[in-house]
Amino acid sequence: MTGVSGCGSWPGTDPLAVQQVVLGELAQTPEGVQGRPYLVRPAGRGPTGSALAQALALLVDLPAQIGPHGWALADRPGRDLARAASAVREDLDALAVAGHGYTGPLVVPVLGPLSLAARVWLARGDRGVSDPGALRELVQSSASGLAEHLAAVARAVPGAQVSVLVVEPQLSDVVGGRIPTFSGRDLLRSVASSVAAEHLATVVRSVRTAGAEQVVLHVGAQSAVVEIAAGAGADGFGLAPSGVGDWELVADLVERGLRLWVPVDGGRAGDGGGPASGGDGPADVSLTGGGPAGLARAVAVPWGRLGLPAAELDDVVLLVPDQGGAPTPADARRALSRAIGVARVLAERAAG
Repeated sequence: MTGVSGCGSWPGTDPLAVQQVVLGELAQTPEGVQGRPYLVRPAGRGPTGSALAQALALLVDLPAQIGPHGWALADRPGRDLARAASAVREDLDALAVAGHGYTGPLVVPVLGPLSLAARVWLARGDRGVSDPGALRELVQSSASGLAEHLAAVARAVPGAQVSVLVVEPQLSDVVGGRIPTFSGRDLLRSVASSVAAEHLATVVRSVRTAGAEQVVLHVGAQSAVVEIAAGAGADGFGLAPSGVGDWELVADLVERGLRLWVPVDGGRAGDGGGPASGGDGPADVSLTGGGPAGLARAVAVPWGRLGLPAAELDDVVLLVPDQGGAPTPADARRALSRAIGVARVLAERAAG
């Protein structure tokens, strides 16, 4: 069945309220559509509740704090990191209550280590991605922390079949050498695609060992880096149709067994992550406007043109991007309903 899930935050400040909405909507989807509820973050908690703060709170033995220019690694943990860790615990507690008795798929979205390293500053230096040794340490710490996070998710919802969605909105900038230096007058050296794939493979192996049934790598806006998902050993890849420069690359990965996850509706970037972040997730690369049929065609038409079987549209998962910037919870809910509508159209096409 064509799936529907999401990544990112939701308007509001109450973790339980937003989790109940998302889980309730996606636990009861129309026939032919598989809802995949996801662990959601309230957007109204400020910088200690952002995706970056969450990712930093999950790091093992790498404390961080908010400095003059944003989040930076630190010599010892402080109040900012304690608040971020508290927000993570609040979200897990809300998931445990909202998901009591739930059995089925559950998606855990996380900010990937390369985008984390592109946003966080070193304690004494430039961004984390600027130093190969620091980057390696961040990746290893992130992999360990995510494994512990999955164990906590399993305790919160024992009946969940967990998929991890590693969101890497800065991946193409990291690989393309487009991350600015501290001064802004130059660009940091690029990370080779093979090195990026190796780092992400570390995370994929760690969360898979921790019990994830599948790991999906959202590569952001550029299909040029989509091959990294295969190199990292991911089970699927996320990419918006508006970001596809070469659908043949997409077809190649699908034919190799990777599942396509597609953001289908706009929404504005959520609670920010500094000058290089572009928000908490890949909301800015999603298709916007049009009804479900038109949005479904953006996937189905090139899919058919490349000779991919229509029946395999059943394997596509549609993503509601970060909704933290939505004006109201009702707007975010409409985005979720629209994604379900698109999934229904794709499911009908798959059924032929």
